[in-house]
Amino acid sequence: MNVEFNGLNEKEVIASRNKYGTNKLNHSRNNSFSKLLIESLGDPIIKILLIALAIKTIFLFRNFDWFETIGIMIAIFLASFISSISEYGSEKAFQKLEEESSKINCKVKRNNKILNIGIEEVVVGDICILEAGDKIPADGTLISGNITCDESSLNGETTEQYKKENSKLYRGSVVYSGRAFMYIDSVGMQTVYGKIAQELQNKKIDSPLKIRLRNLAQIISKIGYIGAILVAFSYLFSNIVIKNNFNINLIINTITNFPLITSYLLYALTLSVTIIVVAVPEGLPMMITLVLSSNMKRMLKNNVLVRKLTGIETAGSLNILFTDKTGTLTNGKLEVIEILSGNQKRYHSDYNLLEYPKYYDIVKLSTVYNNESIYNSEENIIVGGNSTDRALLNFIKCEKNKNIRISNIIPFDSKNKYSRVTINGDKKIVLIKGAPEILLKKCTNYYDENGYKKLLTNINSLEKDIKEKTTKGIRTIVMATSDYELQMDKLTLVGIIYIKDDVRTDAKEGIKLVKSAHIQVVMITGDNKDTASAIAKEVGIINDANDIVLTSDELKTKNDDELRNILPHLRVVARSLPTDKSRLIRIAQSLNLVVGMTGDGVNDAPALKNSDVGFSMGSGTEVAKEASDIVILDNNIKSISMAILFGRTIFKSIRKFIIFQLNVNMCAVGLSIIGPFINIDTPVTVIQMLWINMVMDTFAALAFSYEPPLLEYMSEFPKKRNENIINKYMLNEIIVTGMYTTVLCIFFIKLPIINSLFRSDLYLMTAFFGLFIFTGIFNCFNARTHRLNLFAHLLKNKVFLIVILLIIVIQIILLYFGGNLFRTSGLSFYEFIIMILFSFSVIPVDLLRKKMLRNKGILGGV
Repeated sequence: MNVEFNGLNEKEVIASRNKYGTNKLNHSRNNSFSKLLIESLGDPIIKILLIALAIKTIFLFRNFDWFETIGIMIAIFLASFISSISEYGSEKAFQKLEEESSKINCKVKRNNKILNIGIEEVVVGDICILEAGDKIPADGTLISGNITCDESSLNGETTEQYKKENSKLYRGSVVYSGRAFMYIDSVGMQTVYGKIAQELQNKKIDSPLKIRLRNLAQIISKIGYIGAILVAFSYLFSNIVIKNNFNINLIINTITNFPLITSYLLYALTLSVTIIVVAVPEGLPMMITLVLSSNMKRMLKNNVLVRKLTGIETAGSLNILFTDKTGTLTNGKLEVIEILSGNQKRYHSDYNLLEYPKYYDIVKLSTVYNNESIYNSEENIIVGGNSTDRALLNFIKCEKNKNIRISNIIPFDSKNKYSRVTINGDKKIVLIKGAPEILLKKCTNYYDENGYKKLLTNINSLEKDIKEKTTKGIRTIVMATSDYELQMDKLTLVGIIYIKDDVRTDAKEGIKLVKSAHIQVVMITGDNKDTASAIAKEVGIINDANDIVLTSDELKTKNDDELRNILPHLRVVARSLPTDKSRLIRIAQSLNLVVGMTGDGVNDAPALKNSDVGFSMGSGTEVAKEASDIVILDNNIKSISMAILFGRTIFKSIRKFIIFQLNVNMCAVGLSIIGPFINIDTPVTVIQMLWINMVMDTFAALAFSYEPPLLEYMSEFPKKRNENIINKYMLNEIIVTGMYTTVLCIFFIKLPIINSLFRSDLYLMTAFFGLFIFTGIFNCFNARTHRLNLFAHLLKNKVFLIVILLIIVIQIILLYFGGNLFRTSGLSFYEFIIMILFSFSVIPVDLLRKKMLRNKGILGGV
């Protein structure tokens, strides 16, 4: 190609960069660690803790409870810090993926020299040289030559696009064949690719977990406020009314004694704020962060890179999943599985063809020379060309003979639906390959196995065979020859090529797992209706007569209400466009469904962003990954099913922790409200409360964060977006166990028969401290399973066992060696056993509760 383009000089490059900017894509947001830390403070539960902290700091200047305040500050800091550092780590891992993609180089002409530069160094005005296999670095215009390119990452069209002079070229497209010069007229965020990336800055809707936590925060805050009012009332009533023996005059004297009533009111306020703090599960934000972070690391081993922590839990709440076909359900690698000759003889490999040398030579000419790919026998690799060309050459694996000259090349385009070349060797022959519906009807002869031309009389049989194959998801190409360059009729059929993109070996299992989780799967593909339906049936997406398959055109004819009605039965959208995905997401979300979407192209980015959880593919574009919540590194639907399983496990772990925390909180609130009426002021000291908070917050958070993902969770129905985080089973356990623990604690302190079992009040209060901790330990076992067998799957959570053992060891040390600091004195063996037995009683009580629920037919757990 003799074209003279000198290109820009150094000064012009600098001037262009200053005027039009660089070719670098800006992130939709630059998440620094400090920014993530500040954002994490917006958690609903943390907001309540911050309010409580402010009240304690500003108003409670008398008898300031530094230990409780420090405990709240630690809980807030740890939850925010761990959440931020985990998400920051994910951002860094994602940035590494982006850095890899930014290392792509391209060839440009500058100062009349061809330079190989990084894609981000390209500027407006550059002359870029494009060849087969190159990725187009920016938007521009083709000024010389012609190429075919894949623009599917931008427009979703799977057909190669033919480009000639003055054709527009777009960043992100891949050159399949040909060679050309392009003039760069848009770079960076001004390209179509960049503008789509810019759209991703729109704020994503709140995750189901955030909605549920916000509702929980409202419920807990109401309970806290009611508890605060009740405890203030009980304290004031006890000191003003009960202590004055209900004597009106004494009551009036107390009320009119300003210093005394002021001290009562301030202490009542102190108790009220304490109740609000106690009612709030301050360990919940930290636990959620821990469980998301720990599972994020485990998921990475399953080829799932979590970019946004809440994306994990959201995956477990999916109601519907819209998935691509190529590369996700199929291998994404085309393979020739059969060649059918005109006399309907079938050849499944080149070895079969070699039995008939004359026919083999004709097939070899058609596959090797009418092909943009090149086979390198030394390295045994195929380079260049499109996926179809590479599949054909992989079937024959033969290098081009330099003595055979190729001329009059007409590349494949979507209009003609065929490609044609003329070769000159021993003889001149025109090779043609393309769509069966275009070429087969133009064939009048065929080559038999001996290489002789025979009259073609069985076109109907061949068309029937093609129909059978396409309904099985197999692509079809016709190869033919002509004796004349300008002739496109009276062709001689070489053979019908059947090409298949095999379904991934674990796609069926992955779809089965997802569907067993009662999640609707809808395949969205650019394939035709027959091929799409065949693949969907093969992987198990379609298995019912009521399942609906629509094309994009049919989808357009449906209004939103009609689409809402058919959505539960929709299984496939064929010949889809990017706009179809966004519309389907919007319709599904309007039905209050939690929506998942897979995608790998730039055109998929808005849909990935708008879905509740976007799954991008590891082989996809950086813009798709930027828009997604989770990156599936191996492009595998089974990995998505694992993300769903981990998401459900996480939600269950959160619920188990909430049961445990609210049990303890209910007991603490109950004691605070009832205590003043029965002369129980401080059953636990401030130092003891600090240890109790550490047990119920930090240690319990660790223990429940490593619950194992059980396949049985995949058989459960998904949770709806607005479903409360506390269900009936949880509420039942919180109320029953919380009330029993409260009554147990009161009886333990006040009943003379129990008091008599201990040597003195000091040993009684030591035992009470032990009782409070050990009832919590035994309640951990109750909360972690709805089964009657408390040891079910226990060994799969070794962290739980280690944490429980650690708490037991430390608690025993505190009971015997805590001294004045912890207000403890060593219990006798008899006293210790009595304390353990009373603590253990929460287990048979909870087993009885579970048994009663089972008898009522309530089998569900968390």
